[in-house]
Amino acid sequence: MYSWIWRHLPGNTWVKALLSLALVMIVVYALFQYVFPWAEPLLPFNDVTVNGSAPWPGPVAP
Repeated sequence: MYSWIWRHLPGNTWVKALLSLALVMIVVYALFQYVFPWAEPLLPFNDVTVNGSAPWPGPVAP
């Protein structure tokens, strides 16, 4: 896939490198602005279960 994109970008190596960097920045921007906020409610990261058993024991006194 990356070689297909590289072959179809116009210009010499420097222009292709700049265009590919711009494409990566556009994809990252789209992910952070649209995809991740849409997917965040679907992910279980905020479903934290804390049970009421023993608290953390702490250091042991001699």
